[in-house]
Amino acid sequence: MGQCNPSLHLYAQWGWGTDDSAQALAMMKRFGSVTVLNGHVHQVAQKVKGEINFYSTLSTAFPQPAPGTAAGPGPMKVPADTLRKMLGVRSVNYVPGKAELAVVDTRLSV
Repeated sequence: MGQCNPSLHLYAQWGWGTDDSAQALAMMKRFGSVTVLNGHVHQVAQKVKGEINFYSTLSTAFPQPAPGTAAGPGPMKVPADTLRKMLGVRSVNYVPGKAELAVVDTRLSV
């Protein structure tokens, strides 16, 4: 896929999805387990569609509003003392022989 947008339409009104997502998902259906990681939307999201698990995460650069809560996506202006609470990273660890991935969200500040 040529874009950084999610391969599952998280919020199509803001372009958080790709036109070729249905085609890409169809190609992955033959696998018993698929995990899709995406950070472009700057939102913590997790969806399951059949055997495909989708994860997105917070940003380390700037927060974005939750889908549908603003006129559109883009950097949010937030007070300096709350900014680091709205930023973070998501770690995904694979352990051979284990069916589940270890998904850990860490905010830059609590």
